[in-house]
Amino acid sequence: MELYRGALDVEEILIRWFREEKNLNYGAFIPFIGIVRDENGISGLSFDIYEPMLLKWFSRWDRVAKSRGAKVRMAHSIGDVLIHESSYISAVYSPKRRVALELIDEFVEDVKANAPIWKYDIINGSRIYAKDRSTPIEGSGILLKGSS
Repeated sequence: MELYRGALDVEEILIRWFREEKNLNYGAFIPFIGIVRDENGISGLSFDIYEPMLLKWFSRWDRVAKSRGAKVRMAHSIGDVLIHESSYISAVYSPKRRVALELIDEFVEDVKANAPIWKYDIINGSRIYAKDRSTPIEGSGILLKGSS
């Protein structure tokens, strides 16, 4: 798992990942690249990550992949990422394409649903929490002013 400040250098990451793994006898390398879309008047997205919880979450996925003879990799941005830039890359390596195809789908969906990554819209230079596009993480909550 790799975390970066700002937008991801997609070409560097994918080429490096390919070179690092190509001789390990995997038959499939399937990447997924998330790109910030130009929509709803945003100039970009901004991300906060709780790293200790993310490491625990990713370790579980590492074990799941290994149990299927596969490997997962992930890179994510912290902070601001402008439209048409990448904030997220993941990849699955597997001896068999079917395992890699299934695992990349499961992994990407779980990132959105359960990884401790909080997304904000950047509108007119301000970060606005994207609550309508967020999924609550089990056991977490947002403390409001005045709550005890």
